Amino acid sequence: MLIIPKEALANFLTILAKRAVPTDQRADYVKWLRYYLDFCSKYSPPDSRAERVRLFVAKLREKRQTPDRQKQAAHAVSLYFETLQVPSDTAPPPPQMQTKPLRQPAPSPGAAKASPAFDTPASPWDEVHDRLREEIKLRHYSPKTLKAYDLWTSQFRRFLQERDPAGLSSAEVREYLTYLAVKCNVSASTQNQAFNALLFLFRHVLKKDFGDHRDVPRAKRTKYIPVVLSRPEIDTILTRLDHPHALVAKLLYGCGLRLFEGLKLRVHNFNFDAGILTIHDGKGQKDRTVPLPQSIIPDLLAQIERIKELHDQDLAAGYAGTFMDGLLEKKYPSAARELIWQWFFPQQSLTTVEGTGELKRYHLHESYFQKELKDAARRAKLTKRVTSHTFRHSFATHLLQANYDIRTIQTLLGHSCQWERKSVPVTGIEKCTSSWDGTSQSGDDEMVESPPFWVSCLAKACP
Repeated sequence: MLIIPKEALANFLTILAKRAVPTDQRADYVKWLRYYLDFCSKYSPPDSRAERVRLFVAKLREKRQTPDRQKQAAHAVSLYFETLQVPSDTAPPPPQMQTKPLRQPAPSPGAAKASPAFDTPASPWDEVHDRLREEIKLRHYSPKTLKAYDLWTSQFRRFLQERDPAGLSSAEVREYLTYLAVKCNVSASTQNQAFNALLFLFRHVLKKDFGDHRDVPRAKRTKYIPVVLSRPEIDTILTRLDHPHALVAKLLYGCGLRLFEGLKLRVHNFNFDAGILTIHDGKGQKDRTVPLPQSIIPDLLAQIERIKELHDQDLAAGYAGTFMDGLLEKKYPSAARELIWQWFFPQQSLTTVEGTGELKRYHLHESYFQKELKDAARRAKLTKRVTSHTFRHSFATHLLQANYDIRTIQTLLGHSCQWERKSVPVTGIEKCTSSWDGTSQSGDDEMVESPPFWVSCLAKACP
C-alpha cells in the first residue's frame, strides 16, 4: 500500500474540513484517497477524470464494497480533485508516492483477482501476470500462494519501472532483494518469500535460467522459540471470549488446528459417534483426522443446533445457501443448500454473489477472531504474546509433556516428516486423547515434563 505525501494529505484534510465532512468519516475518506492513488499507480487508467472515477468505483464493486461505500469513495476522489485545482476534465497525474515497507502479504479468503477489464495500452507484464496465475493454478497451489506471488511480481514490476521482462536476469533480482533488505528493512521471512516468488517467476513463467543461487542474497532466518501457554492461561483467555470465538479457540487448542482449518470446517467434518474430526484440504492440500475433545462435545452439539436453525431461516428466506470450494457447486448443484455443507462457524452477514445477485453465507472471517483474541489477551493481562497459532503450539507441547510419541503428534498436526510413509493408523489416532482432556498416555494423572530438546524439535516443524 502507498503512503500519501504529507503536502497532499494536508490539502485533502483542509478540503474535508471546508466541505464539512463529519469528523468520524474523515479517516474513511483518507483511506479511499489512498486506495485511489494506489489504483492509479497499479493500473494506469485513462486521463479523463470521469473515466478514472468510473473505473475506480467499478473496482470497488468488484471487491464487493456496498453501494454506500462506493458513493463515499467517489465523493472522496472528487474532493481530492478540488485540492489540485485543475479546471479541465483531464485528471492530473497522482503525486509521487512512497512505498511502505513490505511485510507478509495479507491473506485473502478468495483467490487473487485479475486486473480490471478496461482499455489500457498492452504491456508485456500483463501477459506475465496471466501466465503466472495459470502456472500456479496448474500446480494446484493455494489461493494464498497465488495472491502472494502475484503481489511480489507486481512489486518487482514497479521496481523495474515497466522494464521489458524478456531482458531480465538474476542481477535485477539481486538488486531488488538488496533494496528490500536495505531500504525497506523487511524481515528475513519476507525477503525469502520474495526470493521464492521471483524464482518461480523465472523458472516457470519467463522460462529462464535463474543462474547460480549463490549470486542472490538469501536472508538467514533467526531461530524462533514458540510461545506456549499453560492450562490456566488458556482458561483465562477462554473466559474472556464470547461465542463463537471461544469455541473456535477451544478447537484450535483441543485439536491442534491452524486458524484457517478451524474456520473452514463444515458440518460433515464432525463424526460424533467415533469422536473424530476430519480436516479436508489442510496445508498442502492434505486431509487428516484428529480426536475430538470430549469436554467440548456439548458445545459442539449446541453449535450444530444453532446451524440447523440458521439454515432453516436462510432457506425460508430464499437464500442460495453457502459458498462451495472449486467446482463442487457445478458438480453437486444442490449441495450449497444442504445442511452437511454449511459452515460450522457461519458469518452473521450475507454476501452478494457478483453477476447473479444471489445471497450466500460465508464462514467467519479470520480477522474477526484475531481481533477478539487480541482483545481477550489484553484484558487477561498475560505476559506472553498470544496469537491464534499459539494454541497449536500449546497443543503440541502439552501432548509431549503427557509422554505422547512425537511421531503421533506430528501426524495429528498434519506435518510432512521423515515418518510420513509410515503414517500412524487411524485406530491409533482414535485412541489418542486430546491435550484438552489432559490425560497422559502412561495413565498418570500428573503431566510429565519432556526434555527441552524434544520441545525444540517439534517447534522447528510446527508451521
